[in-house]
Amino acid sequence: MKKISIGLIGLGNIGTGVVKLLQQNEKLITQKLGARLVLKKIADINITSPRGIKIDRSLLTKDARDILNDPDISIVIELMGGYEPARTFVLEAIQNGKHVVTANKAMLATYGNEIFPAAQHRGVDVGFEASVGGTIPIIKTLKEALVANKINSIVGIMNGTCNFILTKMTDEGKPFDVVLKEAQDLGFAEADPTFDIEGIDTSHKMAIVLSLAYGKKVNLKKIYLEGITKISALDIAFAKELGYRIKLLAIGMLKGEAVEARIHPTMIESEHLLANVNRNYNAFHLVGDASGPVFLFGQGAGMMPTASAVFSDIIDCARNVLHGISGRVPLRSINETGMKDIRLIPMDDIETKYYFRFSVLDRPGVLSKISGILGRHNISLATVIQKAREEAGPVPIVMTTYKAREKDVREALKKIDRLDVVKDKTVIIRIEDEL
Repeated sequence: MKKISIGLIGLGNIGTGVVKLLQQNEKLITQKLGARLVLKKIADINITSPRGIKIDRSLLTKDARDILNDPDISIVIELMGGYEPARTFVLEAIQNGKHVVTANKAMLATYGNEIFPAAQHRGVDVGFEASVGGTIPIIKTLKEALVANKINSIVGIMNGTCNFILTKMTDEGKPFDVVLKEAQDLGFAEADPTFDIEGIDTSHKMAIVLSLAYGKKVNLKKIYLEGITKISALDIAFAKELGYRIKLLAIGMLKGEAVEARIHPTMIESEHLLANVNRNYNAFHLVGDASGPVFLFGQGAGMMPTASAVFSDIIDCARNVLHGISGRVPLRSINETGMKDIRLIPMDDIETKYYFRFSVLDRPGVLSKISGILGRHNISLATVIQKAREEAGPVPIVMTTYKAREKDVREALKKIDRLDVVKDKTVIIRIEDEL
């Protein structure tokens, strides 16, 4: 039986999962592939710490180039993460004619416009199913299952940490800081959670998803980004009263030849499928012009779910090695030479519905002052909630709107926040009830 040698760079949580999965399902993998995968070398800066699995010490090295320069290794698995030296290693593997499998969304979102053309030019494949959505097959769905569709919209919960925090805040009424600490204790959040809670991790994934959905190059910096750190228990309670749940959503919508691309906390109707994706799970809601709605749900992270996604790409690459081919499925949906820059609609021009919470002094005429400014900026009100004052100090007034333009909303709120009766910056959360 033919053997295919693979090399692994990065023996952290996911890398350990890949080794474990190969060990426990080697017979099954061999049967399905029709060849034997041989893990020839593992590179990591730390080759002494125990990983909970048995590894032949002769396989371990601290020098990644023991893998990159080995002519016997056909597939390089990059699971070290980060930007550098991961980018350099991937480009060297490509230059040396090796297929690459990676889960590194930050690297691909930032340097994909360099990496993918290099791979196509060299005639090798780059598999990256595990970079978005963990075990959810969103990459293959966009590249293969929905290949004949124009994707009208793609909306996702792409970060398990944020979803865990918002779920606990909603269901248990706990404040943000308390739930964040709990997420860290459970291993759902990093010691420095900035990439997660500020939406940066989601933006990396969104850039990859947009490039596949629309066959375009995406400038990561042009995706509107807002994290969850300003969401309070009070806003979650008002959302419940209005029939919504708050989720951090990545929203992509096709508008003619341009695309809306935005990431922010969003109120969605409590009956919607996405509203009921809880804890650390991820989900994607896609609408194709032929397929109609498609909903994908599953574990968005974790050792074994992500290792499962990594192996789907390893097997794809191994099958190509067996048949001496590459590029059967374009790396980003279309030929790299045909990739043009995506046209993203500026956030100022986006139209959606809004939730506002004003903190005001309980005086006559306050409501009319606020509503008057909104009206002069073409913002129509759908609902108003004004709670009775229970103690001295500012009181909350909540308003929801019909569709309005983002630029008009921001200009109106600047004027409202300058009123002497307004005692704190207005809270704004966008509402999507047409997903």
